Amino acid sequence: PEDTLAFRNETEWVYGRDLVTGRQVHRRREPRPSYTLRCFVMARVVRQFHRHAVFDPALPSPGMDELRRRVRRVLATSARSDAGAGGVVRIPGWENLRAFSESEGAMIREEAGGAWQSYVQRSHAWLLFPFGRASREREARRIARDAMAGRGPVVHVFTFPALTINHALVVAEAAEEAGRIRMGCYDPNDPGALVPLDFDVARGGFEMAATPYFVGGPVRAYEVMRFPWR
Repeated sequence: PEDTLAFRNETEWVYGRDLVTGRQVHRRREPRPSYTLRCFVMARVVRQFHRHAVFDPALPSPGMDELRRRVRRVLATSARSDAGAGGVVRIPGWENLRAFSESEGAMIREEAGGAWQSYVQRSHAWLLFPFGRASREREARRIARDAMAGRGPVVHVFTFPALTINHALVVAEAAEEAGRIRMGCYDPNDPGALVPLDFDVARGGFEMAATPYFVGGPVRAYEVMRFPWR
């Protein structure tokens, strides 16, 4: 949890399950929350800080203007690559991203980007591409390897053309057991716990656990923010 954001991406809807049909239902949240539709933005921010920033609690925090400049430097980096020749950006005064975002969450939200960035993603074109069974398993195993190596892969989880879920998660841990590749994911909607995302090898598909915004069940998924083309 120290590598994740303390604040959450609020949902614009309140979700539930129809007791008769079992289908997911929803109604608009009132009053409308102010920080919504930014799951891809927050996943990207977590990835950028993980790859391009280092926290140093032994040093005093700089003034707000300098701190904002350093945050902007982190957010100007590529989420698809590790720190380059310029090195990492040092954030003095805090132990980790969780503590930093608890203290300076408003500033991070201001700098992270708008909700439109969750929709204008080059990777969204892959929604339309069918992944065969072998491709799905290769994708799941690559995501798991990246998670176990500490790379924090970002995964797009969806049910297109249905609209029951269209979400971004960051895979924090993975293991294979009993014919399933089990992954625990940072969820921008709920930073307090890891949401389970499994790949059933025999069925050849992903499954996501029930959450307050999804009834749970089969989903489609692929990694984003890794390749130039997605």
